[in-house]
Amino acid sequence: MKKDIHPDYHMITVKMTDGTTYETRSTYGKEGDVLTLDIDPSVHPAWTGGNARLMDTGGRVSKFKKKYEGLGF
Repeated sequence: MKKDIHPDYHMITVKMTDGTTYETRSTYGKEGDVLTLDIDPSVHPAWTGGNARLMDTGGRVSKFKKKYEGLGF
């Protein structure tokens, strides 16, 4: 490997949205920094199975649904 081309890899603390924390190695910031998450697996609908609401701006969603209504969506 070439020398001096890789970023510094060090320990940081990750703070989840519910306040829990854990330590991990990262290239984020510097040694001992805290990375505070806005979205994490404990609250994001992709991981929790929650339902997302579609915002119908300018009728785009209804136009899409009407265009593809025969395909079983």
